[in-house]
This record gives sequence, structure tokens and C-alpha cells, in this order.
Amino acid sequence: MATTQLNGTPYTPFPEDEYRQRVARTREKMLEQGIDVLLACDPASINYLSGYDGYSFYVHQSIMLIQEVEWPLWVGRAQDLNGARFTSVLPEANLIGYPDEFVQSTEQHPMEFICTLLRERGLHKASIGVDADNYYFSGKSLGILRAQTEGKVVDVGLLLNRVRTVKSLREIAYIEQAAQISDLTMQQAIDMVEPGVRQCDVAAEILKTQVAGTAEFGGDYPAIMPLMPSGPTATCPHVTWRDIPFQAETVSVVEISGVRHHYHAPLTRTLYLGTPPSEIRRTADVVVEGIDRALSSAAPGALARDVHAAWNTVINRHGIYKESRCGYSIGLGYPPDWGEHTVSLRAGDETVLEPNMTIHFMPGIWMEDWGISISETIRITEEGSVALCGFPRQLLSK
Repeated sequence: MATTQLNGTPYTPFPEDEYRQRVARTREKMLEQGIDVLLACDPASINYLSGYDGYSFYVHQSIMLIQEVEWPLWVGRAQDLNGARFTSVLPEANLIGYPDEFVQSTEQHPMEFICTLLRERGLHKASIGVDADNYYFSGKSLGILRAQTEGKVVDVGLLLNRVRTVKSLREIAYIEQAAQISDLTMQQAIDMVEPGVRQCDVAAEILKTQVAGTAEFGGDYPAIMPLMPSGPTATCPHVTWRDIPFQAETVSVVEISGVRHHYHAPLTRTLYLGTPPSEIRRTADVVVEGIDRALSSAAPGALARDVHAAWNTVINRHGIYKESRCGYSIGLGYPPDWGEHTVSLRAGDETVLEPNMTIHFMPGIWMEDWGISISETIRITEEGSVALCGFPRQLLSK
């Protein structure tokens, strides 16, 4: 899987033909919904359709996919044009930068620039699709777009995210490499966690290992920072780290992800510093049993809710009840989330599982004063499912 060289040609992790296929599949979905122009602002979607990769998503940027134009347009800050030339497959004519007077201004807004661009191209009366519930698409952007165009602005929701849900074999290969980094990172974390060791020092090594990757390939920054509930915060699934030491006879949870070209393979394990009490051991055994049962039910043709039901059947039999979902689709992601916001393993999700979907099976159990979280990144295969990480699936202790 060669990456283009740094010799003036774009540096993209996929060949041009893969981006063409992604654009074609997205256009098919646009056509089904009567959309002439798709305006996508999520950096993962921008990357997916063009290859563009820069830490520039703190300002407004977008991909504009037009039905009649071969390649999408990248619209972003003019300062980032060289980054777009360097990291995307788009031709020069499709790279459009707005002046810095639009950046974080109270007088002008980048969406006004986009609306002018639409008018100049005769698209101001077109049907324009947006994901209105997106971290990177503000309410002000939507208001300006509706006020300054004459066509129909349609909330197409997760149209592009759903195109991304089934991975190509090249994408799968990167997620498998990310899984190797996850295993290395988790081992580094578990080796370091000891009573008296500061949480921040462990977090530093986790981040170092995530970025360094392996001898064969490097890693990338994760869409979610290491989550490290420990001791009194073990009931809080989304806290990070502090500069306080780990404590003996307490639960510590580590949730991380290796990352390769922004493709993630999340992994979570729970460590007890001491001799685990019987209730914690028993709960961990139930969680592992539930994971095994759920993964055996995750296969092409099964519904997302079927996997959730298989998990619930096991834990309910042992008197444990969990209201929240137990997994979700993952893959290409930028901060603040590695989830794709499409498939959720929960009651009522009728999504049919397909080969090469990738899912973070995340069945955390949080009690009154401790928690157990053991998770796996799984790939749906032609025959069933497979866990991509190789770290022991059990409660750890030391």
C-alpha cells in the first residue's frame, strides 16, 4: 500500500481511484435525495472525499460536491491552500481559499464567501444538502446559507457518514495497523500503572506510543484523548487524567486508540491495583461472556439491535442491566470523536450489518463506586466478525 512520495505530488494515503470511487458513491446517494450540491464541513468527510489533512478545522472549511463537476471543491482559509495542494488529490482549480478577513470576524463570515461562490457558479437556486447536526457546521452558517441562497437547503443528515460506514480493503488495512498500535499502547499503559505513579506520566507515555507507532509505520493523533477513570473517578467513563498518583486497591480504566492516517481502532481494558474483590471479578467475567456472545451474533445480515440483544441476554441473566448502547461504528475520525454516528448497537437500531463495517464494541458497566470497561474493535467479515486487537480480554490486576 504505497503512499505517494513527497516530491511535489500530493501526499495521500490512498490512490486517486479510491477517491473517485468515494465521490461516485456519494453522488449516487445525493441523486437519491434530489441533492445538487453537498456541502460537507466535517474534517473526516473532507478528508474522505479529497485526502485533505490539516489541523485547520478550528476555522470554517468545507468540501462542496457538485453533481456535474468531476471533483469536489475544497473551500477553506487561503492560508491553508498549500496544505490542500500537498495533501489532497484535487486539481488546482478546485482549491479555493477565502481571505483572512473572514477568519473569526464579527463583520464577515466564511459562509457568505461560500454563498458568493455558489452564485458565481449559478448554483444559488440549487438543492443544497448539509449535515445540520455536525460539530463543524454552526447555526450561524445554516442561517446565512438559507438567507443568501434561493434554492432549497436540505438537512441530509448522515448521508456521507453512511457512505463511509462500509470500508474498502485499503481502509481495513489501516484500521488493522491502528489495532497494532492500540495493542502496543495498551501494554505500555498497563506496564506503567502502579500505585504512586502519576496519572499524567502514564498519559504522556500513552500519547508518545500512539504517535510513534511501530518500527514499520507511525501513528497519528487520536480523535479522543486517553480516557483514564481511576479510583474515585472510576464511575466516570469520560474523564481523562490528573496529576495525582494511582491508588492501591482501586479500579483503573484505560480507553485509547491507535491511529493510522486518522483511522482508529479503540481498545479499553480495566486494571485492578491489588486483589480484585469478588463482585468486581464476577462482573468482569459477565462482561467478557457478554462480549463473546455478542461478537458471535455480529455477522452479515444481522441487525445492530440483534447484537445488542445478545449482549443484554447475558448480562440480564446475571442480574446486570445497562440502558446505554454497547457499540458504535468507527473508522476515519478527527477531534472530538472517532465515532461515525451511524450504526449503534442498541435496541431499535435496524441497521443491517455488512462485511467491512468496523465497530467499537464498548459495553462499559458503571456501578455506584467503580466501573468495568472491556472493549474491542471488530470487523464484520463475510462469515461473522473478528476482533482486530490482540490484547487479553479480561480483568487485569497487579
